[in-house]
Amino acid sequence: MSQIKKSTSRRSVNKLQLFLGFCLATAMVACESEYTPKPKGYNRIDLPEAAYQPLQDSHPYTFEFSQYAKVRPDSSGIAQPHWINIIYPSLGANVQLTYKDINNSQKMLNDLVEDARKLTAKHQIKAYAIEESQIKTPAGDVAAVFELEGEVPSQFQFYVTDSTQHFLRGALYFRTATQNDSLAPVIEFVKKDIVHLLNTLKWQEKK
Repeated sequence: MSQIKKSTSRRSVNKLQLFLGFCLATAMVACESEYTPKPKGYNRIDLPEAAYQPLQDSHPYTFEFSQYAKVRPDSSGIAQPHWINIIYPSLGANVQLTYKDINNSQKMLNDLVEDARKLTAKHQIKAYAIEESQIKTPAGDVAAVFELEGEVPSQFQFYVTDSTQHFLRGALYFRTATQNDSLAPVIEFVKKDIVHLLNTLKWQEKK
């Protein structure tokens, strides 16, 4: 009877040793295998087809802007007449527009251009590239466009002027902490809307 118990006990020990050996071998293989990190995943953003509407408010300028956006007056403490925001509620985007009447003053024009460049340059701390382009609009106005790359709060800025009476500056912002990599399709979408704004911009005659 005791021999049977001893034999059964030895078999149990052998099984336990085999099980522990298997677990140890599995752990060693797992440690030696290479880890491959998964790429970052971003939420899918479905963007609508571009469609535009004319600006109806009474300003010294008019243009076409996105049908998916709303125009609101600038309510900040430093806002001046004809400063507005073009807000995209579904995209969390906002294009801030500021306007100045330069009254045939070359000095004022130079100062406004310099201020626009300084405001863009403030983003150099986080931007790893700022690309400037000068274009001429269909109406014959001169526009400067600044495209910023990196984790910056404003990815696209511009100013446009007729060099004698009107100066309009704009900056694109997003009211979200999402990284710009994931916002890239939305940024491109709004940038095209801004280009359309510039191409349809017309100055209103003074009353």
